[in-house]
Amino acid sequence: MIEEKINIQDTNVGFKSKSDVELRNMKWLFILFSQPILVILGANLTLFLLRIRFPFVSYIVRKTIFNQFCGGRTLLEADNNITALSNYNIASVLDYGAEGKESIEEYNKTMNESLKAIEFASSHKSIPFVSTKITGLCSHELLIKLSAGEVIDESLQEERNNLMKRIDAICHKACHLGVGLFIDAEESWIQKAIDDVCQLMMERYNKESAIVYNTFQLYRKDRFMFLKDSHLRAKNGGYFLGAKLVRGAYMEKETLRARKMGYENPIQNNKMNTDRDYNLALEYCLDNINEIGCCTATHNELSCLLQAKLMQEKSIPFNHPHLLFCQLYGMSDTLTFNLAENKFNTAKYMPYGPIKDVIPYLIRRAEENSSVGGEMGRELSFIKKEIKRRKKTKSAGTL
Repeated sequence: MIEEKINIQDTNVGFKSKSDVELRNMKWLFILFSQPILVILGANLTLFLLRIRFPFVSYIVRKTIFNQFCGGRTLLEADNNITALSNYNIASVLDYGAEGKESIEEYNKTMNESLKAIEFASSHKSIPFVSTKITGLCSHELLIKLSAGEVIDESLQEERNNLMKRIDAICHKACHLGVGLFIDAEESWIQKAIDDVCQLMMERYNKESAIVYNTFQLYRKDRFMFLKDSHLRAKNGGYFLGAKLVRGAYMEKETLRARKMGYENPIQNNKMNTDRDYNLALEYCLDNINEIGCCTATHNELSCLLQAKLMQEKSIPFNHPHLLFCQLYGMSDTLTFNLAENKFNTAKYMPYGPIKDVIPYLIRRAEENSSVGGEMGRELSFIKKEIKRRKKTKSAGTL
């Protein structure tokens, strides 16, 4: 295969779905995000106003940050955005925005919403995956004790049994309807329990294809080796490994806890090591493409370009069913749309749900964007570049 040059910074392609008004609104929203103090104050104020049910605050949130980063409050609302993306050959990954729940009623609601999402996805060709969080299905206490290898009492044993019933119902439905299921990664002190759940579900439901995917956080020092160990176990067990590759989202929390409790920080010593392991993981999955389903979930342009280059070198079709590029809804449109333009399997990770449930997710997105110097902060520069390009094009047209 002749290597093709792929431009993933073409803002004309990246923002072709956005009107001039939408671009200007995005610009001002990301300008606000570039002010860390405003983000912190705004997040705390929003949480307080929602807690006291202050009038109009939900409306303001919905018209600004919610509309930017979430597909809708319901599946029906999200459907319009799913269809809009599919017009540009971009798939959607549905994620009911529930996490850190604390009651049996909430756990069951999360399960039922996940089942609804899977049924909804099965009737839409442009929704190949649904995502779920174990922290929406059981307590943190249970996951902490299981991850630490502690003996659990009778009540927690019952909770564990109910967790397994909930996640098994979700995985069974996904397998039956042919919809992929991403299980999100969490903090290191509860991840062992989540890994064990993923392992069991993959053994049960990945016999014919990769349905259930575990999430590998490559900013952890041990995760590349864990990826290889997981693949070996899957190979020996006669099932497919599903691997969603991410860098990670809890660096500060992990570092502070390790320092406070006096154990070795599980996070890589620097970004260079994280990038190294992420790219090694990419290459490993491509080398074993017939046995691994791989979702490259990243906003990092260099990693995406590396995968595109490796796919060409290894003569792997751009639309190989075991491969998917994925970025968050509302972010890195230049990357997503240009990958799709070049015929790669590409998707947006689309959270949805009641505003009160997705607020933690929205606050994380705002915090990620509060550093203009970071990779996420480049979004604003791309938006400004496209606005300038459009103005120049219109001016040339009037001469």
